[in-house]
Amino acid sequence: MIEWHALEKNEVLEILKTSSDGLAYHEATSRLKKHGPNEIKQISKINPLTIFLQQFKSLFILILVLAALFSLFIKHYVDFSVILAIVMLNSLIGFFQQYKAEKTIMKMLELLVPKVKVLRQNILYEIPSTELVPGDVILISEGDKIMADCRILHENELQTNEAVLTGESFPQTKSSTILKIETELADRENMLYMGTTVVRGQGKAVVVATGMNTEFGKIAGLVQHVKIRKTPLEEKFDIFTKKISVIVLLIAAIITLFGFLRGEELFNMLLTGTALAVSVIPEGLPAVIAITLALAIGRMQKVNALIRKLPAAETLGRTTTICVDKTGTITEEEMTVTKLFCNNQYYKIQNNTFFCKGRKIDPLKSSELIQLLKIGIMCNNARIEKILENGKEKIHVVGDPTEKALVISADKAGLLKKPETEKEPRVIEYSFSSKRKLMSIVRVAEDSKFISYIKGAPDIIIKRCTKELVNGKIVHLTLKRKAELVSIYNEMASEALRVLGFAFKILPNKFNQEISENELVFVGFQGMIDPPRKEVAKAIKDCITAGISVKMLTGDSLMTAVAISNMIGLDGEGIEGHQLEKLSEEEFDKAVKEKTIFARITPEIKLKIIQSLKKQKEIVAVTGDGINDVLALKEAHISVAMGIRGTDVAREASDIILLDDNFSSIVNAVREGRKVYDNMKKSIKFNLAANAGEMFIVAFAMLLAMPLPLMPLAILWMNLITDSLPSLSLSVEKEEENIMKRKPIDTKEDILKDILAFIIVAGLISFIATLGMFVIFYQENLAKARTIALSIAVFCELFLVFSCRSSKNIWKIGVFSNKFLVFSVATAFVLQLIAIYTPLAKIFGFVPLSFTELVLTIAVSSIGFIVFELAKLFKIKI
Repeated sequence: MIEWHALEKNEVLEILKTSSDGLAYHEATSRLKKHGPNEIKQISKINPLTIFLQQFKSLFILILVLAALFSLFIKHYVDFSVILAIVMLNSLIGFFQQYKAEKTIMKMLELLVPKVKVLRQNILYEIPSTELVPGDVILISEGDKIMADCRILHENELQTNEAVLTGESFPQTKSSTILKIETELADRENMLYMGTTVVRGQGKAVVVATGMNTEFGKIAGLVQHVKIRKTPLEEKFDIFTKKISVIVLLIAAIITLFGFLRGEELFNMLLTGTALAVSVIPEGLPAVIAITLALAIGRMQKVNALIRKLPAAETLGRTTTICVDKTGTITEEEMTVTKLFCNNQYYKIQNNTFFCKGRKIDPLKSSELIQLLKIGIMCNNARIEKILENGKEKIHVVGDPTEKALVISADKAGLLKKPETEKEPRVIEYSFSSKRKLMSIVRVAEDSKFISYIKGAPDIIIKRCTKELVNGKIVHLTLKRKAELVSIYNEMASEALRVLGFAFKILPNKFNQEISENELVFVGFQGMIDPPRKEVAKAIKDCITAGISVKMLTGDSLMTAVAISNMIGLDGEGIEGHQLEKLSEEEFDKAVKEKTIFARITPEIKLKIIQSLKKQKEIVAVTGDGINDVLALKEAHISVAMGIRGTDVAREASDIILLDDNFSSIVNAVREGRKVYDNMKKSIKFNLAANAGEMFIVAFAMLLAMPLPLMPLAILWMNLITDSLPSLSLSVEKEEENIMKRKPIDTKEDILKDILAFIIVAGLISFIATLGMFVIFYQENLAKARTIALSIAVFCELFLVFSCRSSKNIWKIGVFSNKFLVFSVATAFVLQLIAIYTPLAKIFGFVPLSFTELVLTIAVSSIGFIVFELAKLFKIKI
């Protein structure tokens, strides 16, 4: 085993047969074949046998199994065979549905492979982490997750969180220096380990181990476990189901006892009571909910919302407030510098040309403009690559959109062609943070002087400046001039420009961060436009219509945020973070409730805003992309991370990942979440309405001292063909037209709200139709009467599922618009005909019906459907 931490950097590169410029692409491909994908072998796999056995965990399935064994014991072989067959069929249906659901979830999880920045022959690529190989050279920065074990080659204020390996939650400072061979893993400052995260700084490292060969891979069994937890709605349904179960079991016990005392055979009554309980209790609803949610995450992916945790699919539908970042989510995050200010002059960039006072100029003839553009590339972490394209050398820039824009603006001026911009090596970087709102990089000039180049929020830069570069001279910066500069900055910001201030300072030989970032020379501003996405205005309008408030939380200036909000129709007042900090708790809560735009927000203020909204009983969704957003993401009900520009840390803390970083995708996902909730309520309505009729039929037959219209095996058969596919088919029903024109669903809303009347009426209609026809026929032929009664009960449910589809008339939504439902109903109908007209009839005690009797049965069964559709037509609420 090689002790990488105890080797010099050059030795590490030599052993790995690589260089600081990275591997050749063909060599990386060859090593990938040799070492295999960089992934932890999946220990917690989907086990089909386990899923199948889980189908027998239901109390009622176990009761049926016991009933089957009892019938075998008393030599009722036909009953034994039929009950066992029904149990197996029911379990197989449940197995295939759950297996498909879990496969869908696992497929979604496979999409969450992080991307890494890797050098291949000194060209920067962004590749899936699974393609990393030993010898690859990677670039890392704040918020990245380390995806392989690496030896550090270069670092700048680099710190990592290694709690996943060491249990130590404090950031670990890293360096590239060689260590003693006996250094413990927790103290290996020159190593990076898979599973850890970068909390500060940047670095360059070479991969020394991947996959199961990493330290993380060695303890994979401790961390490789995918657990699909129950959603809040599932838990609510579990409680609801248990309450109904107690009532139904009590009624079933009374019916069983009453029938036995009336002289019915004990086994027959026990089986009737069991079949009735199994049929009426909606024990399958939690499974339907889980499957519905699993199918929903597949649909949500199509609207660019990747669901990491199932509860999010349901909770989204109840969101009342969305707190959204401006940059990259509301805007395109395609930053372009369009306006500059320096030396008391405004400059505009149009079509790669510089203009001043409406006239075309040569930017290289203005020393102040050159200095402004130079600071933009000297205080910058974007990677500048010169590539050949069609025989011509072109600049390719990789990095943060803001920093890319600064490099491109300098390139448009021709400054990248000037050699002096490449002759000042970096000494140290003082990284940007949301608290400091600036960054600086110290470099060594040709005359061996240290120069600090600084960029940041204009107001912060102006405060730190004591001088200004004017007409090639450095002059004193007065308070009056500072006020003028602030006014100029505000004017630029009001044009929806993101404005940065730029300054520099020549340093003494000995310096620190305080010296290099104070008493600066102000040079100017660069204003860049990041236009709103085209879809956002409509998405904002949809939110307002849907009763969802949208709050913009940004680190940008209030002027810029307000200008952007005006473009997208997000009305409301704004406030800055420093103003919020001065408010009392009561005033803070009031401001959070009333304001729409929150500018210059720190992570702490963002967290406090989320907590305030939750305290005010809002269901909050929050977007975030950086390590500084993690606190707010974890606090929110729904956390949404950016898939393109988001850090690994933010993505891991989120419930949802936006694959396109687009605000409108959140709104589309909310729409899908509401659809999920609506369709689950439709399944509940159908199940309870259908099952209520069965209970009424058997109970009243017993009270009227009539023969049982529905025999035990027939009840089980009906439950099998009507409660599976037809119920699940409602989960893919199209959304209601008014889905985004109503207020969010109250978290305390009763499950039976707006559907209880339907359940009772549907149950009574089914009961009257079934029992009425049974009374008409049973004195003539009991077997035929039972066949007609069971067929009416089945067909009533098949008609009923169409009425549960929508609050609108069936003809308006289209009879065949839900093809899965039509297929499910047709399948159940055909199965019932098979049970009547084939040898199966003897098993269930059925007799063949004449054509006239079958048509009459279907006609009577449609009464409920006709009643409900007429009620919808005349707008009578049931």
